[in-house]
Amino acid sequence: MDIKQLEVFVTVVKFKSFSKASKELFLTQPTVSTHIQNLEKELGTVLLNRSNRIITPTKSGNILYDHAIFILNNFKKAIYDIKEYSGKIEGIIDIASSTIPETYLIPNFLKFFTNKYPDVQFSISHYASQDAITEVLDERVSFGFVGSKQKNSQIKYVNLINDELVLIASKELKIENQGGYIDISELKKFPFILRKDASGTKDVMMKTLGKHRIYTDDLNVIAYVESNEAIKEMVRLNLGISFVSLFSVKDYLKSDKLKIYRIKNVDLFREFYFIYSSKKAFTPLENKFLDLICEYFEINLN
Repeated sequence: MDIKQLEVFVTVVKFKSFSKASKELFLTQPTVSTHIQNLEKELGTVLLNRSNRIITPTKSGNILYDHAIFILNNFKKAIYDIKEYSGKIEGIIDIASSTIPETYLIPNFLKFFTNKYPDVQFSISHYASQDAITEVLDERVSFGFVGSKQKNSQIKYVNLINDELVLIASKELKIENQGGYIDISELKKFPFILRKDASGTKDVMMKTLGKHRIYTDDLNVIAYVESNEAIKEMVRLNLGISFVSLFSVKDYLKSDKLKIYRIKNVDLFREFYFIYSSKKAFTPLENKFLDLICEYFEINLN
């Protein structure tokens, strides 16, 4: 048994797939399979259930997984301690993020972090908020930045910053308003462009409007779009109206490309959260990352 075999095994379990593990590790799929087969042969037991499309660990596999995580983390700690002693802290931190934090929160934080630790690398993957939470839960990534919550005791949510959703419309669209506010009933009159399912923005919007008995079926939705930038451009071209984060539209407002409105007597506020798994054993580098998160956002994780 060697470190590489354990790394391959843990990656297969995390991604529940030989092909995804091979891509993550930059190995061929046959090489991944060979590592697993050799490990099973050496231990004299089957470690993975291969009967279904999704790979899952056997009971023996679950036992090995816990030990493998411990061994790999200690291996990483040994490397970290040696490099820290020599004055060089390096490694890779995996992050899953939804759209708004990825664009407007993470870059400034990474600048702050890399000024202190220039040899650390980051792998940032874009996910809708719900999917980012799943990635953290399955420990395919260590940390996440999201704009909505999901009830799960294994996820720790840390409030980072407040956000407001505003209604955006083209300058040409005639909307009756009073001081930048419109009545909620007016929303049914206009074509809507919405983010696709699992978006934190859409989740907050529909939950809030639902409290006022306005539902998706009540809106004239002409398009569901993944890209926040695409939504703003469609609205600018007067294809419809939409709710977006105030963070994301500030440049459009400065250049006078869009108008924003708020809904009378309706609060469309939310939090952005930093998330991590409560069951994960962090490496020294990941703990350093947590320390810097606390320092930058002036929070306390305890």
